[in-house]
Amino acid sequence: MIGLFKTLIKHRELVSTLAWKNIAVRYKQAYLGIAWAILKPLMLVLIFSLVRSFVGIDSGGVPYPVLTFAALLLWIFFQEAASEGVTSVVGNANLIRKIYFPREIFPLTSVLTKLVELGINLLIVSGLMAWYGIAPTIYVLWVPVLVAYTILAALTIAFVGAAVNVYYRDVGNAMPVLLSLMMYTSPIIYPLHLVKEKLIVQQAAGEWSDKLYQLYMMNPLAGLIDSFQNVMLRGLPPDFDAMLPGFVLVIVLLPISYAYFKRAESYFADVI
Repeated sequence: MIGLFKTLIKHRELVSTLAWKNIAVRYKQAYLGIAWAILKPLMLVLIFSLVRSFVGIDSGGVPYPVLTFAALLLWIFFQEAASEGVTSVVGNANLIRKIYFPREIFPLTSVLTKLVELGINLLIVSGLMAWYGIAPTIYVLWVPVLVAYTILAALTIAFVGAAVNVYYRDVGNAMPVLLSLMMYTSPIIYPLHLVKEKLIVQQAAGEWSDKLYQLYMMNPLAGLIDSFQNVMLRGLPPDFDAMLPGFVLVIVLLPISYAYFKRAESYFADVI
């Protein structure tokens, strides 16, 4: 993994050039341009708020729209970064055939490009906080750390997915669908404390309740989103106990994912 950071530093100019190209291509001839980065979470917040008006969801004292927007902010960043990272190698086939440089540049660039949209949405959630009278606390300084963790989680999927997608193009088509389904196993529509209350306190699934909760917390986005809501909206520190299972999973799988990508890298030009 040290080699990954060395590659990023050594080829930083190439990364910045490809990142700018990704941004330009994504919004070229788009009438609303980068406003689409704002519209997507706002539309989802409206839909979730409508659902909540029928079923009722306890938001724990935090206004539901801002709570949901904060969750979607990280989720959309993770989902789109991972999805675009998976298709990044195939999408740059012409470059791969013409010149050699470390191919991990492509998933890295795809993930880092999404930081632009993340920054815009951070401004939006700050505006919502001001609207609802939620003042930030010192714990907001944890935000860069949580974003860095999200990047690692996205890269874990992007590296292995990008390598497999070179050989089996269905992976690139299936990934957005699979990640969209994963949204419902993350505390976005509902806060994490409801999951804990149902499974740990009420034992809603009987003897399987504790195991289901442990399985749920293996999702890196579960503790991550809850901790982001803590530091941004609740004035609390990150819940390290909630983040630990997912963090361990990412730390174990990321080197394996990167090693698989590097092993497959030498055959990309022949197959692609």
